Amino acid sequence: MTGISEIANANIVTVLQTALAPAFLLVGIGAMLNLFAGRLARIIDRSRDLQELFKSTTGKDHALVVAELGDLQVRLRVVNSAIFLSVVSAITACALIGILFIMELTGIDLSLAIASAFVIAISLLSIALIQFLREVRIGVRDFMIREEYLEKPTARNEKRLPVPWDQQPLNMGQR
Repeated sequence: MTGISEIANANIVTVLQTALAPAFLLVGIGAMLNLFAGRLARIIDRSRDLQELFKSTTGKDHALVVAELGDLQVRLRVVNSAIFLSVVSAITACALIGILFIMELTGIDLSLAIASAFVIAISLLSIALIQFLREVRIGVRDFMIREEYLEKPTARNEKRLPVPWDQQPLNMGQR
């Protein structure tokens, strides 16, 4: 009896070692989900702020609020799809770990199922990252600083641009 239990323990240890890759994948997906949830919360907060502004703006400002709300709706959908794809990828990685143990315990060759589950999990994760990239690009596009805040010099009213901090002269002893 001792010989069979030693063989079983050795096989379980091998399976546990093999299951580490999908387990690390799960840790990475969890971190990404945390990031996506944070982005989603910021989108929701911004949309609530803009909905309040919607009531009090007119003209050009109102058009900007409406345009940004439309983009926030797109961003909301894109982040939501990234979250969905990541969760499905995590579920697939969990199934992969389960299939590894089933294969070891039953002796059935499930190599094709294991490889398929891994490819599916990575593919879903890749698509989720593409969706995240889309959301970030939309967010950066929306983060525009209006011209009046930039105070760009004109030919008529040329202003001196500030000197970068690393090029400023040292004023030792002066405060």
